[in-house]
Amino acid sequence: MPHRVTLIPGDGTGPEIAEATRRVIEASGAEIEWDVQQAGADVMDEHGGNPLPDHVLESIRENGVAIKGPITTPVGTGFRSVNVGLRKTLDLYGQVRPCKTYPGVRSRYENVDLVVVRENTEDLYAGIEFEQGSGEAAGMIDWLGKRGDRIRPDSGISIKPISVSGTRRIVEFEDRIVDNLSMQLVQRPEEYDVLVCPNLYGDIVSDLAAGLIGGLGLAPGGNFGTHAAVFEPTHGSAPKYTGQNKVNPMAMMLSGVMMLRHLEEREVADRLESAIAAVIEDGRNVTYDMKPARDDPTAVGTSEVADAIIEHMGVPV
Repeated sequence: MPHRVTLIPGDGTGPEIAEATRRVIEASGAEIEWDVQQAGADVMDEHGGNPLPDHVLESIRENGVAIKGPITTPVGTGFRSVNVGLRKTLDLYGQVRPCKTYPGVRSRYENVDLVVVRENTEDLYAGIEFEQGSGEAAGMIDWLGKRGDRIRPDSGISIKPISVSGTRRIVEFEDRIVDNLSMQLVQRPEEYDVLVCPNLYGDIVSDLAAGLIGGLGLAPGGNFGTHAAVFEPTHGSAPKYTGQNKVNPMAMMLSGVMMLRHLEEREVADRLESAIAAVIEDGRNVTYDMKPARDDPTAVGTSEVADAIIEHMGVPV
């Protein structure tokens, strides 16, 4: 029985990489019934200025799984990030960002294999906002003036040892200060397996980790809640490249691999990831950001990357 999945192409270069991702997932042998929903700047006029229409949220709630392309958040338009809106509305409280090196990638490191687990709905990205001059804003300013000295000056995340029936610890952990952690990641990334971070630190640390493995073009992500999971690349929509068939689709494709594993389609997921890894190692059919020089004339486009991955899976293009 096919899995029904909400597909949100996004805007900017999102539709191009979403289409490439859809093609390789279908070629992998996964049985997916796509429920395509539009969100982002391109649909605002149709929905009264709302970039995240209610029917998109209902689709995700109904299907329980979604994969989305990047979505632009225009500055100064009065609405919060679509990504923040999705996470808050659907209570996608945990984000998982795996970062590992693949042979053939231009990187100073060869043995990075870590996962950043990020709290996803609180901290400085909570999206709690008040309009300037409103009663709510005035009340908050007044409260901070009277009670702000009682707010803890530090920030962090509470972690407790995990055990089975109280018999033994099965997770060992160490506390790190984020600035020291950042230094150690650059010096000795192979020493880290799982990094658990609050929202803001997790965003920064996961981008740092992506830099260790070749860039955000290879950095997938998944947002998880009790009732839904939304998978997405961790990079932006790169609107200046819209329609140019230029950007790297592999982060969204690897997010598709994560989605397939979430759907317990492990064999299909392994097949797709192996094909992506083979194309990376071969080095010919990759986008400009993965070439030795960014102006390399042999760089291929978004759709050609998908073609090469599909061919590696033995499927006619």
